[in-house]
Amino acid sequence: MPLARRLNLADAIAIGLGSMIGAGVFAVWAPALGAAGSGILIALAIAALVAFANATSSAQLAAVHPVAGGTYAYARAEIGPWSGFIAGWCFVIGKIASSAAMAMTFAAYAAPEEWRVPVAVLAVAALVTVNCFGITRTALLTRILVVITLLGLAVVTAAGATAAAPGATPDALPDATLYGILQGAGLLFFAFAGYARIATMGEEVTDPARTIPRAIVFALSGAVVVYVVIGITVVSTLGADAIGSVHPLADVVAAAGWAGAEPIVRVAAATASLGALLALLTGIGRTTLAMAREHDLPRFLAHVAPRWHVPRRAEIAIGIAVIGIVLVADLRGAIGFSSFGVLLYYLIANAAAFRQHGAARRYPRFLQVIGALGCLVLVSTLPVLASLAGTAVVLLGIGYRILRLRVTRR
Repeated sequence: MPLARRLNLADAIAIGLGSMIGAGVFAVWAPALGAAGSGILIALAIAALVAFANATSSAQLAAVHPVAGGTYAYARAEIGPWSGFIAGWCFVIGKIASSAAMAMTFAAYAAPEEWRVPVAVLAVAALVTVNCFGITRTALLTRILVVITLLGLAVVTAAGATAAAPGATPDALPDATLYGILQGAGLLFFAFAGYARIATMGEEVTDPARTIPRAIVFALSGAVVVYVVIGITVVSTLGADAIGSVHPLADVVAAAGWAGAEPIVRVAAATASLGALLALLTGIGRTTLAMAREHDLPRFLAHVAPRWHVPRRAEIAIGIAVIGIVLVADLRGAIGFSSFGVLLYYLIANAAAFRQHGAARRYPRFLQVIGALGCLVLVSTLPVLASLAGTAVVLLGIGYRILRLRVTRR
């Protein structure tokens, strides 16, 4: 059964913004500043450039292949089944880890330390339930979460503006190095990489050939503006003090003397985490559905609920996997593992878009080259342990497909 086309342009943009303006904007500045130092804005520009190149590839592909699954479906059509499988598998494993990271971040802001694991598990279970009752409910909830998040960020920006004028000049950031800037860009890219969630829902968007490319570009542009404003606010208010902060945006408000507004920022951070988690779970479910339809994942997961028109079995299976990671992993490990899978996913997306020609081409090929090279450079900055774990799981997926193909031939 096909999915129902119920999302308009505003819905798609909201889901994209909910994915990108998530927990990353509240948490990424300390590690990114620690890596990039005074080159933080250059790192942000590099991350935005790579994200834009990847987004145009996704938009170009989505206009021609308006189906569920994102790059899994695109790479199958443009390159071949194996490329599609690797892209889809990297997306699923990377975003499951990212979902766990978002759940952990939500719990860190919303609950005392001893309650964080059960609260994270409860958040995942609640949002999976929301997803099981229709995509329009998901889009509505995402809009509400995005508005709350933006209000919290507006408070941070206003507080930073009042602190900059009368306050003392903060300590200068450490000098930048090339490797540090690239590592900072890799961390910041993790915060940007939510626009593909729009493409994975190509089967549920009205007029997808027109809506999806526009939604991807609009959502990414909005996220870039937000990150630039918040980045400047953090640097100008806290300077080097932001490097050691576990909640830099709350520290901005405190430094400005707006202590009463700290709860607002914490609520916004928790809300942003929920918005990103909701959008992540939605996107993974659609890619899992597409892979199950092609037998690249168990066919059992290809079922679409007849009443609500959602891949309920896939949503529940993903929720169980995310909860499993929450119970056994930490936040740093989840983020590193997620980045490995996501960057490989976008590498294949750029390769697929590069192969398109004729009327299918919307953007020049040099953007796909920039996107692919950017993915390779940024993945090389990841921690060795995360890269080894990611490689092992990718090989596990490849082994599963080889075994399945042999069984099918017999």
